[in-house]
Amino acid sequence: MAPAPVLSETTAVKRRETRNRWLLLLPAIVLLLAAAVGPLIVVVFYSFLTAGDYGGVVWHFSWDGWLGVFTTRDAFDGTLSLADAHISILWRSVKLSLLTTLFCVILGFPTAYFIATRPVTQRDGWMLLITIPFWTNLLIRTFAIMGLIRNEGIVNAFLKSLGLIDQPIQMMFTDFAILLGMVYVYLPLMVLPLYASMERLNFSLIEAAYDLYATPSRVLRRVIIPAVKPGIIAGSILVFVPSLGAYVIPRMLGGGTQLMVGNLIELQFGQARNWPLGAALSLTLLLMVTVALIFYVRTTANEGEQDG
Repeated sequence: MAPAPVLSETTAVKRRETRNRWLLLLPAIVLLLAAAVGPLIVVVFYSFLTAGDYGGVVWHFSWDGWLGVFTTRDAFDGTLSLADAHISILWRSVKLSLLTTLFCVILGFPTAYFIATRPVTQRDGWMLLITIPFWTNLLIRTFAIMGLIRNEGIVNAFLKSLGLIDQPIQMMFTDFAILLGMVYVYLPLMVLPLYASMERLNFSLIEAAYDLYATPSRVLRRVIIPAVKPGIIAGSILVFVPSLGAYVIPRMLGGGTQLMVGNLIELQFGQARNWPLGAALSLTLLLMVTVALIFYVRTTANEGEQDG
């Protein structure tokens, strides 16, 4: 009969430890609820209200905000038609985000592999070079890209000096400029998880594959990529999500003509003064990001089940 008090005492200790953990987490939970969930609830309410004449909202229920995401209402007869401009901007956002992710994988994969194959004493130095851009403000980095690709920039001046062009190539205020800026800014977010996966890679498997007369392309496809696939997926999510909601880069490099969804949201809350539509667009962006995160979670879960 002696073990019963011991068991109850152990249970009490565990409950006390659990309560203490929750008390330690309480400030972070309150901050998260106040800074994230609270504003999100406000945005959800705003998306179902009527737009005010000079900004703000009128507290009358309306579907106009959500209808305005993909449709536009005729000013004369009130009929609805597809909002080609909004669909074009949403498509540009998804397209450029996917291209940014693709180019970051293409550039980040060999970079991470190079660092992972250096001597251990040299890897920290190479990783320091990768993370240095994070020490600089995003605005400054975007200005640096502008200095490279503007009509009087370094690239056009170099091509002129070689006699390859007579007139400057228009690179600013194009999708190419936005893509270049996002690849430059978000590339480190791809390299870091890729390097973390490659650092744990058993390179003896690569040597064994070569001993079995596998070609370099086959070693890459059948050995290296499957082993570092979690890093590729994690890096893709880290690049795709901020690219989808980018604001500063398309605003500066797109010149206000090549808008992305982040710029469209700012436009609705600013000049257009249509807060319900801006709120609905914000939630649409949130849903797109959520779909990407669900894909990541399911993919990593499937990888874990296969490994198990």
